[in-house]
Amino acid sequence: MDWTKTTWGLLVTAWTAAMLVFAAVLEHGFDMAPCALCLMQRFWFVVAGLVALGGIAHNPRLGIYPLVTIVAALVGGGFSVRQLWVESLPPGEAPACGAGIDYLIDAGMAGEALRAMTLGTSDCAATPPLLGLSLAVWALLGFAGVVAGAVMQWRARSA
Repeated sequence: MDWTKTTWGLLVTAWTAAMLVFAAVLEHGFDMAPCALCLMQRFWFVVAGLVALGGIAHNPRLGIYPLVTIVAALVGGGFSVRQLWVESLPPGEAPACGAGIDYLIDAGMAGEALRAMTLGTSDCAATPPLLGLSLAVWALLGFAGVVAGAVMQWRARSA
């Protein structure tokens, strides 16, 4: 199959949208409140998808858009790895819980909310598995899909 840069860019955008829809279904359909690191991973899925979409809208032939998409996915994947590390800690050693992320944002404590979203909290260690795998593993696989699609977009022929 000989796909163009535009086709791969659309596929990456659709993939990130699917990851975000899946997260929304888990949150609202199955009442699984996201932890702080989950929110950060969602943010980087949004960034990767918007960059891929922006590249299609602006100039699909430019190689900078797939490269920035890859960087965004690697950063998001880093947060997935961080969550896996927090999950692997023995009980009681995870970062302190503190106030919930909703409260921190509502109270205008943006610095504390950003710190929680970057380092994680003990809530991040308590995510239930899905089909035998942690949600952080699923997110990491999602970011790997974004990287693979962006590499293919970068290497594809121009339309």
